[in-house]
Amino acid sequence: MHRFIRSLLKWMKRLILSWLAVTLGIILLLRFIDPPLWSWKLQRELDPPPGYPAIPQHYWLSLEQIPPAMLLALVAAEDQRFPHHYGLDFRAILESIEDARNHKGLRGASTLTQQTAKNLFLWEGRDWSRKLLEAGLAILLELIWDKARILEVYLNIVEFGPGVYGIGAGSAYWYRQPADQLSPNQAARLAAILPNPWEYRAEPPSPHVEERARWIEQQMEQLGYVWLIPVTGW
Repeated sequence: MHRFIRSLLKWMKRLILSWLAVTLGIILLLRFIDPPLWSWKLQRELDPPPGYPAIPQHYWLSLEQIPPAMLLALVAAEDQRFPHHYGLDFRAILESIEDARNHKGLRGASTLTQQTAKNLFLWEGRDWSRKLLEAGLAILLELIWDKARILEVYLNIVEFGPGVYGIGAGSAYWYRQPADQLSPNQAARLAAILPNPWEYRAEPPSPHVEERARWIEQQMEQLGYVWLIPVTGW
């Protein structure tokens, strides 16, 4: 019995080390190569939800092709401590745990790095096992990538509407214009729909999206474009 347990533990150790090595290799590769496919999109295509288009929309934009207003709107809306953390926002995590203890549910505490990891590698859902994997992957992303690459990948794989992936397709879908022509208000509206791009509309915006976009613009003014310098190097 003890021999069986030792053998099982040895195989588990090998399995974990193998998974870690493969994951590290993929993350390192994606530091330089744009992902042709990612988990979130693959799940949608294998099991399309109602309303998913036959032909998804997506094309890649480099960080230099994305307007600063969109970068600032994203951070203002989703993760204002993005320049200062290393993948995890411990303050938000503690607040989420406290909410769970008070039976308020498992609320979002994800940084932009965690959301990037989730979209790239993981499945839908809000269970603790996925959150733990998400946290570990976020730390690896922060170790291997820089902040600019995280923003670039996130804005190219996140969904802006049913089957509309990335800011390039999102700008074309909602505004019929290239992303580099987005105004600050348009960028704020796109950031405002990210929590639920299947329900929210950037154009014409619902009262809720319009109100949230105004709040995002206020946050953008408070942060200022100088925030982008340490993140992008511009």
